[in-house]
Amino acid sequence: MKRLLLLVLVVCASPQAFAQQVRQWTLTECIEYALAHNLNIKQQENNVRQQEIALSTTRNSRLPDLNGSVGESFSFGRALTVDNTYQNRNTQSTSFSLGTSAPLITGGRIPADIKVHRLNLQAALQDYEYARENVMLSVTSSYLEAIYQKDMVDVAKRQVELSQAQVHRMELLFRNDKASEAEVSQIRSTLSNDELSLTQQQNSYMLALLELSQLLELESPEGFGIVTPLNGQTTHLPSERLPSPDLVYNEALGIKPQIQAEQTRLQSAEKSVLLAKSALYPSLYFNAGIGSSYYNTSGYPTMGFGRQLRDNFNQYFGVSLSVPIFNRLATRNSVRSARLQVEAQQVRLEQTKKALYKEIQQAYYNALAASRQCESSDVALASARTALDLMQRKYENGKATATEFQEAKTQYMRAESQQIQSRYTYFFRQKILDFYRGKQL
Repeated sequence: MKRLLLLVLVVCASPQAFAQQVRQWTLTECIEYALAHNLNIKQQENNVRQQEIALSTTRNSRLPDLNGSVGESFSFGRALTVDNTYQNRNTQSTSFSLGTSAPLITGGRIPADIKVHRLNLQAALQDYEYARENVMLSVTSSYLEAIYQKDMVDVAKRQVELSQAQVHRMELLFRNDKASEAEVSQIRSTLSNDELSLTQQQNSYMLALLELSQLLELESPEGFGIVTPLNGQTTHLPSERLPSPDLVYNEALGIKPQIQAEQTRLQSAEKSVLLAKSALYPSLYFNAGIGSSYYNTSGYPTMGFGRQLRDNFNQYFGVSLSVPIFNRLATRNSVRSARLQVEAQQVRLEQTKKALYKEIQQAYYNALAASRQCESSDVALASARTALDLMQRKYENGKATATEFQEAKTQYMRAESQQIQSRYTYFFRQKILDFYRGKQL
């Protein structure tokens, strides 16, 4: 008996325990989590690290190198002697050397190469910021869609509650012979349709949560919920007070990472021309080293290993100059190719600017339309609310049919859903315009 009672308590408490496990995420938390776990951002981070390594390698090319070598060789058979005769002999030799070289003049290759890699690193950092911005926009859009679906669930629940109240009232009238069975069946049918609409809306909300959770790279949407940030209302600027597309574009040119990345790549391409030209100039290197050797020839007396290393110890230093004369026009073609890359990058920069202006234009007119839609939907909702209240009183007094009441309720639900949708649409459109101006989401 005790086990049965315990089982009943666990089953009854499980829905509450599950509800308590649902974590309600704010928009800020969703954005921060997505930025920390998005795979595209991680890929851009890896690209930044690769560019940092490449820049470090180029900077270190100014340093001298140091190389050591050890050699061991054996020779057999007839060989020329100091007497200018040939005889059979076996020879063993061991050599040691340590050498270094340092670039003195490279025709400007190393400084140009460092500048190119420094600019490439800056472009990679700007690509990283651009990837973060795209994730932030995607999360915000998906988050607001989920909030909209969540509010629509509340609207559907209120419609069900209203229909349930009408069913209860109609059943009382039927028991008192003041309503027909057909009227009761009709209002029950309306309740069933409203419950079906509620189920469909709950499914839409679940799918919106699933899409958002996948965008956050969550393993499962279980236990995932969202917080409504608007508290049922938003303030919106009149359409005439929205910033113009040209104003937003001029502000965005100086701050948007996709523009800065392409401008940086243009500077890198220009430095690459200087890098290609450096192959036209002489290069001068400093060289130095030390070494020693040991020899052992059969038939001849041989000094000890340590004695030979001391006696054969040698040092050298000097400079080497390399002057390019003719390399099958490879350098000339490299310079031409670098100049073509500059022209191609200028085209990409203009394309990116035009794409940004089109995006801002689209965002502006979307915000303009959403602002006007907000104003219209507010008026339409107030009218639908008044019409529903009047029709409900007429229906309760027997002066309107169930069909007329259902039509008024449907019109009100449609107006409320349009008002909610326009509110969130404008909120998101306004955020996008502010985002292009450098404001945080």
